[in-house]
Amino acid sequence: IVVTGSDDHLWKMWALPDGNIIMTGEGHTDWLSGCCFHPRLVQTLVTSSGDTTVQIWDFSKRGCILTLEGHARTVWHCSWHSCGDFVASASMDNTSKIWDVNSERCRYTMCGHKDSVNSIEFLPFSNTVLTSSADKTLSLWDAR
Repeated sequence: IVVTGSDDHLWKMWALPDGNIIMTGEGHTDWLSGCCFHPRLVQTLVTSSGDTTVQIWDFSKRGCILTLEGHARTVWHCSWHSCGDFVASASMDNTSKIWDVNSERCRYTMCGHKDSVNSIEFLPFSNTVLTSSADKTLSLWDAR
């Protein structure tokens, strides 16, 4: 399975090797910048977008089940914590956020980069988060 985003605000899920489209998602109001499968729930995907939001999708429901709002500018990247209860997002607003999916709220906003935060990843099975920025730095964060 391959997921792609496009300028038409849609994402498409493709089956390999035949190349058939399995599903198309519509919900963001601007281009898509990232996507990541849930670590345990194969029917769940998170996406990030130029519309400043992060969205969680459920394939079985064929749509977006949660929109996370709080960034002031484009969200460049998103990733799941290995437990599947938290999503991390990296934004052009120089911040990154940790979202609690169960409470549907931002748990932490990490400030410190002097330019766009371009990517974010959790260290597997850990509370440590790694961010990379256009300010030419990497930062390690304790998300507790």
